[in-house]
Parts: sequence; structure tokens; C-alpha cells
Amino acid sequence: MTGISKGIGATVVVAACVSFAAAAGCSDDENVAPSSGASSSGASSSGASSSGASSSGASSSGGASPGTTHAGCRIFPNDNAWNLDIAGAAVASDLMTTVMPKMSPTRGLHPDWGSSAEDYGIPITVGKASAPVPISFDTNWGPRESDKLPCAGGGGDFCYPIPLDAKIEGGGDRHILFLATDGAPDKCILYELFAARRSGSGFTASSAAIFALDSNARRPEGWTSADAAGLPIMPGLVRKEEIDRGEITHALRFTMSRTRHAYIHPATHAAGSDDATLPSMGLRVRLKAAIDESQFSGPSLVIVKAMKKYGLILADNGSDWYISGEQNDTWDMGALNTQLGKIRGADFEIVDTGPIIPQPD
Repeated sequence: MTGISKGIGATVVVAACVSFAAAAGCSDDENVAPSSGASSSGASSSGASSSGASSSGASSSGGASPGTTHAGCRIFPNDNAWNLDIAGAAVASDLMTTVMPKMSPTRGLHPDWGSSAEDYGIPITVGKASAPVPISFDTNWGPRESDKLPCAGGGGDFCYPIPLDAKIEGGGDRHILFLATDGAPDKCILYELFAARRSGSGFTASSAAIFALDSNARRPEGWTSADAAGLPIMPGLVRKEEIDRGEITHALRFTMSRTRHAYIHPATHAAGSDDATLPSMGLRVRLKAAIDESQFSGPSLVIVKAMKKYGLILADNGSDWYISGEQNDTWDMGALNTQLGKIRGADFEIVDTGPIIPQPD
């Protein structure tokens, strides 16, 4: 569910960063409405660009988590923004007064994932880096804000080691998330494309991003990514592997239909309206501690505990209170839909994680 646009209402994927805390952003001239859908020689740690990025580790708003992994890869350092324990962070009382009323407080939470048969959720492709293939762009901001990985022999600035059979998300967003495990466990590389299609010997996309998962570098201010907030997608997904482990140790990604044209770090890009009563990209919310956990069980309880400890980060334009997860054929969505649907927007509180930054012109 990506709303990509530049200027007001744009969110596009751009590739130029190294870490969530360093999340990506875009330029400001795309104009795409929000969707309702939901190293050229291989994957080396030098593949991710930090062009202009600043470092962002743990902040005063939370403490480092035990860390999170997927397919044997550590997903960012333990003190990365995605991995911060914000259970004790201060509530942003001003935003609770001015912004929370505009965040559909009576709307129920919705798990926005499922199986491949339903074509629901965002698939993650995992494996060794493939032979680099060319990435071309169908937007003017794509080559300007995507991470360069030069092709061998001077064949262009963008050749990513993404396998040609990488899974592509259904619907309008058509994300590719490829986790290259060559550097496992600590130096894996994440490649993400937005609006991707097979084209010739490679892919065409609207934008592309590379994230070195051993870094807390932040993308340049104003840059987008596969999300409107300029953040990597995969680190914020509910993933079956961690549900099976019985614990999620990172924040989750969620969407809202109306957002402000401003952001809060680790986000670096906005795609909304000039309305100070709307939530900014990167806004972090936490499920209230008083929510009774006895009404939840199994995967739902794992998610509830994570939302109390790590919270949700507003990462994209889409349906209100939709949390994102990976596509996996072993999900049992019945109980998840029923139990998580009991939680309302009003059951969350906005956490103070830093100042609101207007989207650069």
C-alpha cells in the first residue's frame, strides 16, 4: 500500500541509503496517488550509498533491543531506530491533542498480509546475490534519487544483483524486496524496488534503494524510498519466521490515508498535505500498556506485545491503521483478523521521537 508522490501527496521509492534509521526519501516532483493495495559484482557492504546521509543510532526516545534477524541476517544494528524499545518513551502530549483525533481513532487495526494465492502481503525474496542486472527508470526522480551501483564495463549507473525471478508484489505498488545473504550474519544487503517490472535483461522501476544492514546511516533529507517516508520496507514487516519464534523485536510499518507534508526522523521524506493536524511520516505510536492481553492468543498476542514495546512507524500512505506483513502461504489469517480488529486507533498513543521536519522543496 504505497502512496508515492512528490510534492504534495507523493511517495516513491528511492535508493540511496544504508539503514532504516537512515531511511530513504525522494525529490518533490512526482505526483502519484496513494495506492489502495496494498556493487555490480555482487552484494558487498560497499553497495549501499550514504550520499549525504548522517548517522542515527539509539536516541533518548528508546533503548536498544536484542536485535532482529531474518533468514540468518541481522536486520540493522540493535540500536537502529527500527529496533528501539520505546515502552518507556515519553508520550507526545501535544500531538495526542492535535493529531490523534485526525487518525481515525475508531477504526480497527487491520493485518495487511496473507498468502500468494490471495496475492496479499509483500513477498520477500532471499538468497545469494545474482549476476547484476540493469535497472532502468520510468520516472524523472528515479535516476536522481536511487542508489547507484555501476554496471561492469561502463554499461550504466544502476546494476543490482537481484535475481530475475525475484517475487514482485501484486497490486499497484509492485515492490521487490531482495535480501542478499552473502554477508550473513552481520553484513547482508537489502535491495528494494518500487513499481518494478521485468524489462529486457533486468527491471524497470520508479525508484530503487540499497540498504547495508550493518549501518545506521540515514538517507539524505527529502529523499524517498519504496515508502512515502523514505524508509526500507522489509524491516517493518510482520514476518512468519519471527511469529514462529514467538517474539517480534522491532517496530512495525503502518499506513494512514491522510498525512502531513513533513516527517520525523528516521523518516526523511513526506508525501502529504500542508495540514499540521495530520500525522507526519515517521510518526511512532505505541499500543497503550493498559490494553488487556488476555483477549489475544497465538500470533496476535506476539504482535500485541511488539506494539507495546516497539510500536508502529508511519511509513506510507494507504488505508488507515493497516499494518504490513510478508506474503507467506502458511499464515492463518482468520484469528489474526478477528483479534487484531478489536484494537482501535484510540488504543494507541503517539510517542515523542523528535522534531517534525517540513519536506524540503
